[in-house]
Amino acid sequence: MRAFRIDSHDTTASLQEIAAPAPAPGEIGVRIKACGLNFADLLMLKGDYQDTPEPPFTLGMEVAGTVETLGEGVARPAVGSRVAVFGGHGGLAEFGCFPADRSVVLPDEMSFTDAAAFQIAYGTSHVALDHKARLQPGETLLVLGAAGGVGLTAVEIGKLMGATVIACARGADKLDVARKAGADHLIDAENDDIREACRALGGVDVVYDPVGGDQFKAAMRACRPEARILTIGFASGDVPKIPANHLLVKNISVLGLYWGGYLGFKPKVVTDSLERLIGWYTDGKLKPHVSHVLNLEQAQDGLDLMRARKSTGKVVIKID
Repeated sequence: MRAFRIDSHDTTASLQEIAAPAPAPGEIGVRIKACGLNFADLLMLKGDYQDTPEPPFTLGMEVAGTVETLGEGVARPAVGSRVAVFGGHGGLAEFGCFPADRSVVLPDEMSFTDAAAFQIAYGTSHVALDHKARLQPGETLLVLGAAGGVGLTAVEIGKLMGATVIACARGADKLDVARKAGADHLIDAENDDIREACRALGGVDVVYDPVGGDQFKAAMRACRPEARILTIGFASGDVPKIPANHLLVKNISVLGLYWGGYLGFKPKVVTDSLERLIGWYTDGKLKPHVSHVLNLEQAQDGLDLMRARKSTGKVVIKID
């Protein structure tokens, strides 16, 4: 089978011919139809992601496809089922083996492309806003990186949860994407003063931050008392230092969120969240924004689009 792999962190990833794996006990073998790309894939290339496997390995964290084989001890999902799976890696290939208990059977109306763009982005935002921050109707939510893979889903989910949403992104085109997703107010990160723009709107109760750096600092200064700041990632490359005395004075909480980590110690948080999210999808309340659909030979192009900040929402690799 073909797979987009990295042999070491000193070499570039490439499309290779390798033997198709067989499912181990507890796994399912999936004929992969689509794989969603994530910022974490870029970190894995350099070995900087917290769950980077030892090379060589196949990139691609989340997939959608059809179950072809069952490992020992697995009864469900049945062979032939359409599923989405968060595997952590191994998705940019024609076939993959993944833990059966991480698979989600897809509703008939969900395409493989939508499914491959769904779990990490929507799951991260829903667990962050609902389980961690306890976002309430009427509160004000500031979303940084609001046109990105996770940021755009935070805009959608924030609106569904009844918040007033301020979207912050770079440039008019990306802000227009956030506006169409439901943002009430827009801040151009290239030209606007984030702190002053938020304070002019009365301040913020919850900050959703996949960016870090100076944007984190500006957002913290725009927080109301008892605000919650969600640290989702550091796309800027700058992990901010948090002045604890500022947290004390305003009674602010900073909450870390790594969605995949819940699968290891409290998986019901993830499964309950995905059940709710898929229900919203089938009700027509959520629609994944996929800016680029590429084929497996273009996997590197997809990664380059994310690296250059030229994509919005998700990039999906379609695998025939």
